[in-house]
Formats: sequence, C-alpha cells, structure tokens
Amino acid sequence: MSLAVDTPEVVPALDIRRWLIGLTREEIAAALAEIGVPARSVRMRANQLWHWIYYRGARSFADMTNISKGVRADLDTHFHLARGTVVEGLVSSDRTRKWVMSFGPNQDIETVLIPEEDRGALCVSSQVGCTLNCRFCHTGTQPWVKNLSAGEIVAQVLHARDDIGEWPSPKEGRLISNIVLMGMGEPLYNYDNVAKALRIVMDQEGIAISKRRITLSTSGVVPEIARVGEDLGVGLAISLHAVRDDLRDELVPLNRKYPIKDLLNACRHFPSSSNARRITFEYVMLKDVNDSPADARELVRLLQGIPAKVNLIPFNAWPGAPYECSTNAAIAAFAEIVNNAGYSSPVRTPRGRDIMAACGQLKSASVKQRASAVR
Repeated sequence: MSLAVDTPEVVPALDIRRWLIGLTREEIAAALAEIGVPARSVRMRANQLWHWIYYRGARSFADMTNISKGVRADLDTHFHLARGTVVEGLVSSDRTRKWVMSFGPNQDIETVLIPEEDRGALCVSSQVGCTLNCRFCHTGTQPWVKNLSAGEIVAQVLHARDDIGEWPSPKEGRLISNIVLMGMGEPLYNYDNVAKALRIVMDQEGIAISKRRITLSTSGVVPEIARVGEDLGVGLAISLHAVRDDLRDELVPLNRKYPIKDLLNACRHFPSSSNARRITFEYVMLKDVNDSPADARELVRLLQGIPAKVNLIPFNAWPGAPYECSTNAAIAAFAEIVNNAGYSSPVRTPRGRDIMAACGQLKSASVKQRASAVR
C-alpha cells in the first residue's frame, strides 16, 4: 500500500541568494572572493563549506560549528543551501521511495530510491520531461521543459540522504550505495551538467560514491558516448529494446538519427569497457513485439565482440500505454537463449509499481512553458 511521506518544502520563495549546491570547489572559492573573503582564507573556507555540504549534509550555515558566527551570518546573507521543494513523497509496499521535487514553476522531476537489505540504488533525473518520445516510456509522453543544472541533479542525492538519515557520508554500509542516471530525461543531451554533478558525487572528500557504483543510461546519443568513458569512467547502460532498425525506429525514435549499427560500433570502442566492466544493454519485454526467440538470437549476434550483459525489463504499464508485458514464459525463453550464449541476462524485478516508480513509469505534472513566460 502506498504511504505518503510528510516532507516539508525547503526552497524559500523568491530567494535571490546564490545557490552553493552544484558549484565546484573552484567556483565556491570564486564566490567567496566575490563577497570579500580575504584571499588568504578563501581556500580554507571553500574546503570547510565542501566538507559541511557534501560530507556532513549541512542544510544551514548555522550548523557549521567550526566557522565563526560572524562568518556564518555573512555566508547566510549571500548564499543558500536549499535542496528543492519536495512536492510529494511516496513509499511503495516493497519499500521503494519516490520523491516528486520541484525547482520552480513547471519544473517538477521524480527521483526514486530502490532499497535492498544492505544497500540501494538511487535513480536520478537529468531533465524535466524528455525530447525522445520512446513509445514504451511514460516520461516520453511529457514535453521537454529544461535541462537540470548540476545543482538540481546533486540536490536529488542530498535530499535522498536527508530523508533516510545517511549523514555524515558513511564509508561502508550505505543505504544509498549506487547512483543510476535512469530517471527522467536523456543524460547525454545534458552532458555538461550531468558530468559536473557526477564529479561532485564522486569526490572522495564529500558524498564519495565510487565511479564503479554509478551507471549512466542513454538511448543512444552516439557522439557523446565516448566522453562518458574518457571523462567520467562510470558504467554505461544502453536502452536498446529492439534488434532491428525498423522496430527500434518506432520504439526509440532517436534510432532514426543513430541506427543500431552506429550505436553498437560506439559501444565496441567505449574506452573503459572490459570483461570486468561490461556495458549493460537494457531490453524492455513487450508482448508479441520484441520478445521472440528469433529476437533473442539476433540480440546475441549483435552483441558479439562487446563485453556486455543484458537486463531484461518486464514492461511496466501506465495509463494509455500502447503495449503489454511479455508473458513469464516468453521472458524465460528469451533469457535462456541469451544466457546460453554467454551473456548474463537477469530479469529485473519490478519495484515501486504501486506508486508509479518502476522503470518507464516516471512522469511529473510539469508542462512546457511558453517562451515568453520563460523569458
């Protein structure tokens, strides 16, 4: 049964102070210099702020007890540490948590925590809405509104840790152990902000989540794929979902620009892939659409030469969805063919369906603003 979570709004209305969340150390130092912090103290103060914001999870300058009251008051005059407004929090019967967060008018996104007994994966959004219109995905029915800033991406991680009480940043036994960029939006159409946010998340003196525990999922923005390995070294997941261009053109319209051949070629040359660091191929199971034994055999053929594993995702229904989920028998037969070819192919257990938090179900109430209103 779904359970509402009483989470207060945390963004002050019309706050004109500068937002520190999402700034690099260098940017924090520059901001401090701009407000008159002496040059000899800038680096020390920047490191103190970094420690309090990202290691201890401070939500107020008043919490920063090793900084003098006068300096804290000055910081509070010029900066804020808000996380974003939490519009709604839900807990699924299987303990999956979903937060609907707002960063301004018509700027709602959804963030999901999928917990296990001793760990958990946080599914983070990178855009408000999406431009890709994948037919099986609920987010794809929502118009694109904006790219999230680095701060808005990092704030999702901070709020999740606030909500489960995971501060100071633990070295072991984390309930948020993994980050997956699989929420709303296409991360590679917001690469610079996503990369900046992930560098903050990976910093070992703060949130300190290892790059080996972060996965970025893309529908196949081929020109940007190599940068993920070269710049970030995080895991790569490809939303494949079909083995023929004609079908993938329908399911993932981006395929018309970057067809399967080009996408898989980029995967073969992905800088950090290896048998120990395999690329994950996500494959949603759609009844009588892409789930035949012939499809499974073609998938095996396509993946030859790529260190890969395949996540089979039972389709999660949403209102008005044009597809049904494959039968258990069809999923099992598909998995057996892929497994027998030497590729791990676990079937993802649906989580959070009762609160519309499962894979492909995320959609906020945001609508695209008129250009005049944005201006």
